[in-house]
Amino acid sequence: MYWNSLLIICLVCAVLSAVGFYKYVYFLSIGYGFAIAGGGITILIMSLKYGWSEGVVVLAILQAALFLAYGARLSGFLLIREIKNAAYRKTLKEATGNDKKIPVFVSISIWVFVAILYTAQVSPMLFRYANGSKDVLVPVIGMLISVFGLGLESLADKQKSDQKKQRPDMVATKGLYKIVRCPNYLGEIIFWTGVFVAGITTYQGLGQWLMAIIAYVCIVYIMFNGAQRLEKRQMARYGNDAAYNHYADKTPIILPFIPIYHLNKKTS
Repeated sequence: MYWNSLLIICLVCAVLSAVGFYKYVYFLSIGYGFAIAGGGITILIMSLKYGWSEGVVVLAILQAALFLAYGARLSGFLLIREIKNAAYRKTLKEATGNDKKIPVFVSISIWVFVAILYTAQVSPMLFRYANGSKDVLVPVIGMLISVFGLGLESLADKQKSDQKKQRPDMVATKGLYKIVRCPNYLGEIIFWTGVFVAGITTYQGLGQWLMAIIAYVCIVYIMFNGAQRLEKRQMARYGNDAAYNHYADKTPIILPFIPIYHLNKKTS
């Protein structure tokens, strides 16, 4: 299971996600992006140092670059949005209890949990090179899936920002938002699907399979939970708007072509 390597990655993820002690929501946002980027770079350094990626060095570099791009995009986008967008700062403040302080032991518990989760999320890359796998086709397919997911997230965030500038009183409904109401969360699921697929030919033993599967299931659950919480806020704000209700009742919330329209029970 390469416990020593996993411990080093976990420590890196813990250090980089520690920005959550400044504002606890950062454990799951800005610190998340930092940790994923740092985890990917750490695995690349290990693979080069120990010669794990011999013969597939380019593949290891590309996978690390993908995690770096993911982390930089996520953390950068969130930081810029929080700095420049007053409405978002207000929404974030309300969603996090108006900056209400949480007990230290709760912060530490969240910190430890996310550090372990982020380590598990990048573990397919570690297992591929530490196991000495030399196949190329499957990891390339996985990376292409992740690139598609990353592109989808980026485009969804841009389209949402553009539409909110034009109509701050309404949710985004055009472009990717015609297909699903949370295309950014869909892109996140696709990205991590690619990461899981990229390692599927290399997992050895029950432990590696469990770590990769549990990490993937957790991120899918987190995305659905995020979509549920977003829908709840939107229902509170736009619930009496006929245009919003028509859009929400006709557009799947997160998975295209699958008629799951609501994750919260409608009150009317």
